[in-house]
Amino acid sequence: MTVTRADVEAAAERLRDIVDVTPLQRSDRLSAETGAEVYLKREDLQAVRSYKLRGAYNFLVQVPNDQLSAGVVCASAGNHAQGVAFACARLGILARVYLPRTTPPPEAGTDRFHRWDVGRHPPRR
Repeated sequence: MTVTRADVEAAAERLRDIVDVTPLQRSDRLSAETGAEVYLKREDLQAVRSYKLRGAYNFLVQVPNDQLSAGVVCASAGNHAQGVAFACARLGILARVYLPRTTPPPEAGTDRFHRWDVGRHPPRR
């Protein structure tokens, strides 16, 4: 799949009122290690602490409503689950997020905070 400038601009427009504008921050350590000016995009300042909500929201907002009527299911122990659940909450879509039993309590607690329908799933053997 080829992503064009128009695709990127359309995604940016869809996300304009959903995500926060986050700053770039110079990394002294990485700049010193590489001999280059290194800046980090502070996506950890987003509502779900990562960039994952961008892809989740951008994808889901383009899915026809009739395909979303049954809801969305995902399995993840981290940022992807939070991004999907955040997008579903904003779009009014039922989300069922499966977390491995080994998911750290802070991650699982965040899920409950966002009122996601969270199911625990055993790790694969």
